[in-house]
Amino acid sequence: MQAYRQIETIWGMESAKIIAALTRMLRDVALAEDFAHDALVAALERWQDTGIPDNPGAWLMMTAKRRAIDYLRRIRLRDRKYTEVARNTDWHTEVHELYTGEDTIEDDLLRLIFMTCHPILSREARVALTLRLLCGLTTEEIARSFLSAESAVAQRIVRAKRTLKEKDVPFEVPEGDELQERLATVLEVIYLMFNEGYSATSGKEWVRPLLCQEALRLGRMLAAIAPGEPEAHGLVALMELQSSRLKTRVGRDGQPILLMDQNRAQWDHLLIRRGLAALERSRAISRTPGPYALQAAISACHAQAPTASETNWPRIAALYEALALTAPSPVVELNRAVAIAMAFGPAFGLQIIDNLEEQSSLDGYHLLPSVRGDMLARLGRHEEARIAFQYAASLTRNERERTLLLSRAEECEWEASR
Repeated sequence: MQAYRQIETIWGMESAKIIAALTRMLRDVALAEDFAHDALVAALERWQDTGIPDNPGAWLMMTAKRRAIDYLRRIRLRDRKYTEVARNTDWHTEVHELYTGEDTIEDDLLRLIFMTCHPILSREARVALTLRLLCGLTTEEIARSFLSAESAVAQRIVRAKRTLKEKDVPFEVPEGDELQERLATVLEVIYLMFNEGYSATSGKEWVRPLLCQEALRLGRMLAAIAPGEPEAHGLVALMELQSSRLKTRVGRDGQPILLMDQNRAQWDHLLIRRGLAALERSRAISRTPGPYALQAAISACHAQAPTASETNWPRIAALYEALALTAPSPVVELNRAVAIAMAFGPAFGLQIIDNLEEQSSLDGYHLLPSVRGDMLARLGRHEEARIAFQYAASLTRNERERTLLLSRAEECEWEASR
């Protein structure tokens, strides 16, 4: 069981790079994903007996590529395909560099994002497919992030892969108008990728720091490619500022630590400075902030508050008001409710929550009853809060978050019995 968990962790770290490299070879996203999973199955079968190799990522990459090359042989396209592969990839050099720790394929991930964000696909298909390939999310997890049916998301992903193959979409970072056309979706995908790392949808850990780091790296690359795009800098600012808190989001036992309870002295102040600088770059380009710049401004309020009690909640509430006008959504409204509750009292925030509960779009979204429970507890309505926290715990798929919510339910039960 321990070996299986280690392999699962390794796969989460390496799968996106492997799929990206195979897509460069095969120009077929569906086949790339299949061969990557073949390598995972081989690892599960072999490593149980031999143990995990010193460089498991290189082992997976080599195994996947060998199977891809075998496939090229079998379909009798050896001469043409091998010429193409030889022109674009030095197989032996690449394997050697993987073993020596040099990453020669880092740009493949960005190319893969631009490929799967091609405008030939619908916006929903682009985001779903990229989350599947880069974040390794299951269709169930993606459906939960979309607040959609799992079957609909699965069909979307299958159709998207087929369309990319049929239309022979190039594996490259576009330029000029074509770059601008795909930029908004690419930004959204990197944003969702970061969010999955910052607060994992499911699994045994609440945060996935490596996924956050990869999203931030891709965001920095994108800002360099599109230096005149204010929202590229806004997204980088948001991720820099949020990343500054990663080390304090969990305790030594892996349990979540909420924002108001974190040790701010341990926040990464270099990342905070980088985030504030990126936010200034975004503001210098455009005086009208977009959704990412607004969220970065909200995060900056937390970063610049010396203590939790000194947080400028009225300003945060105003920024969420602006965000609700710029990019309205039930989730933004939920966050606005939290800010209003902190700024003006839980009774005001609870009014917004009551309105949100009437919207079916948030059915099954665990953070809605979780936020409601917090506000009820602050109002001294502990029995109602206990019920809300228990309901939220039943909805989340993340084990750490479930433990936290059940713990809060127990605290409310104790308070109610006093």
